Amino acid sequence: RGLFHHISKLDGGVRFLVRLRADLLEAQALKLVEGPHVREMNGVLKGMLSEWFSSGFLNLERVTWHSPCEVLQKISESEAVHPVKNWMDMKRRVGPYRRCYFFSHCATPEEPLVVLHVALTGEISSNIQAIVKECPPSETEERSEISAAIFYSISLTQPGLQGVELGTVLVKRVLKELQKEFPHLGTFSSLSPIPGFTKWLLGLLSSQAKEHGRNELFTDSECQEISEITGGPINETLKAFLSSSEWVKSEKLVQALQAPLMRLCAWYLYGEKHRGFALNPVANFHLQNGAVMWRINWMADESLKGIASSCGLMANYRYYPGETAANSTSYLCSKNIKASEQVLSLVAQFQKNSKL
Repeated sequence: RGLFHHISKLDGGVRFLVRLRADLLEAQALKLVEGPHVREMNGVLKGMLSEWFSSGFLNLERVTWHSPCEVLQKISESEAVHPVKNWMDMKRRVGPYRRCYFFSHCATPEEPLVVLHVALTGEISSNIQAIVKECPPSETEERSEISAAIFYSISLTQPGLQGVELGTVLVKRVLKELQKEFPHLGTFSSLSPIPGFTKWLLGLLSSQAKEHGRNELFTDSECQEISEITGGPINETLKAFLSSSEWVKSEKLVQALQAPLMRLCAWYLYGEKHRGFALNPVANFHLQNGAVMWRINWMADESLKGIASSCGLMANYRYYPGETAANSTSYLCSKNIKASEQVLSLVAQFQKNSKL
């Protein structure tokens, strides 16, 4: 710890330690280095970086098309959720009806650490392509058309700061910033990916197929309908279909899978746990922040990445400013997930129709 403290005082020392931790995390992930000493070193670094990057040292900066070119370039390159295709795409994401904010450290101004993209819309969005592909309705914002703020992407630009609570603080600060800019704005929500859902579902189908073709995920009528479309036993054929993105080209299959996949996804988000908290990392992040699991959206992300990681499903986690602190405490202390009627109804359908 003493050595790290000494390094931090040198010119560029903190930046060096952030990179050192990024290398350490990568080496751990690849199992190149292991053992208690490595874990201890990671813990010490994480603790020190959490102190140095606490909210008092962070500056909130808004990005516009007139921001320095290097800042726009870094934000474009670091976009991890919905990749930026070109400069016109980037221009849209910082233009009318859009907001982009980042935290920088007081020692490194204009160096993005974590970035949050927001869409200003008329209602809570249920489709990401409408946000990242469609042009805004006009070049000048009509404040009367804005009644919702949608957080649609949050990206950490420095892997070495993983686990340091930057994203949570950024969401809270941006929410307050938007309330200042738009006092009439009362609706705040995310439109979030559901990474890991497809992988989880394929694992279930595999284990069911191994157990002599047992089916406990679908109703009898769903099994019959899906088998007729896929032309074989449901577990095996569905596994093959869902492993490729081609299944979305079959309107019949998309229609047949909507009801079962919606309830399976609701269970994955609400019912699957890790140490009592939501297994899905995105769900866990928003629930820790005090959001409500508000809506699951069918065919909300039809990009190849969206189909591959979550069968095209996305979730809205809604932020009620007056309730976030109580919801966050309830989740962190009692592991209670606050969810809407839509989500709870889907969970009930899962419990009725599936026998996991």
